[in-house]
Amino acid sequence: MGAHLVIERPGLFSSLQDFGRFGYQRFGISASGAMDSLSLQLANRLVGNPRDMAAIELTMLGLSATVEEGPARLALAGADMPLSINGRPAEGWRAYALAPGDRIEIGAARTGMRAYLAIAGGFAVAPTLGSLSTHSRSAIGGFEGRALRAGDRLPLQEAPAAPLLTLAPEDRPAETGPIRVVPGPQDDHFTPAGLATFLSSGYRVTEKADRMGAQLDGPAIEHADGFNIVSDGIMNGSIQVPGNGRPLVLLADRQTTGGYPKIATVIGADLWRLGQARPGDVLRFSAVTADEAEQVARAHEERLLALFARMTEAPLPGTQLSSERLLAHNLVSGVCSALAPLDP
Repeated sequence: MGAHLVIERPGLFSSLQDFGRFGYQRFGISASGAMDSLSLQLANRLVGNPRDMAAIELTMLGLSATVEEGPARLALAGADMPLSINGRPAEGWRAYALAPGDRIEIGAARTGMRAYLAIAGGFAVAPTLGSLSTHSRSAIGGFEGRALRAGDRLPLQEAPAAPLLTLAPEDRPAETGPIRVVPGPQDDHFTPAGLATFLSSGYRVTEKADRMGAQLDGPAIEHADGFNIVSDGIMNGSIQVPGNGRPLVLLADRQTTGGYPKIATVIGADLWRLGQARPGDVLRFSAVTADEAEQVARAHEERLLALFARMTEAPLPGTQLSSERLLAHNLVSGVCSALAPLDP
């Protein structure tokens, strides 16, 4: 029957997500996709998958699952969620080989909001409109169009042999500073004071935050002439400002159109940070031009490719301190004699 991943504890909201489905917003169908596509891509590469393959997006609380009827390679990347395999502590940001009957346990996030569990070969689930991404509000995509439940048996695709890779701690995403935005497309619907307030204030992520968007709380942003526009298209990272003056950042499961003016749009390279923002986190924004955003996008892609290249083969259990491994490293920068005097 082939390998399966059997869900025992599904967590808060765990779902299959890839890069999303595109070309259907004109029909009212949300693109969906991973909230943190950077971690999704890194998790996939750790197990030898194409970077855009669907993985399980975990939200805050992790999950527990067992491998059945076949081996599997997996890796966890993104939010800092404790991982154990058969009760033994394991690490994120590295791949592991599991045998039939092996059990994984992923706990609540210590930092960050979402992590991605990638399985080598991916999931043997039919795509909907070209994507495995789950959009639960319309019950399409993913596994039966919904978040995972206890007892779900996710069929796994066979995967070619590949090394088990790891990503060094210093290479793991950890950006700080303001989130960069391009003003508009309706920034002229706000007063100069309103624009200044938006770019100079901190805004707290409220409890009203999910895959559709995040309502922020902070100083009110002043509209120039009302807060209604003729509804137009919404993209990932659009920042609307409704009548209360508080920004609303629209994200992966956003509606396709909206009638509140959009003061700015988060640049693509910084979207993953919104996917990791937790309620209570304070966000700040800084403005860049469209040309600058394109330059950042190119640099972001170059950095991502460099991270792929810097992934190294993870040591097998019990080999971390082998003589072969120790001799392969320069452990000292010089030698000294026991007969040499201590004083210079």
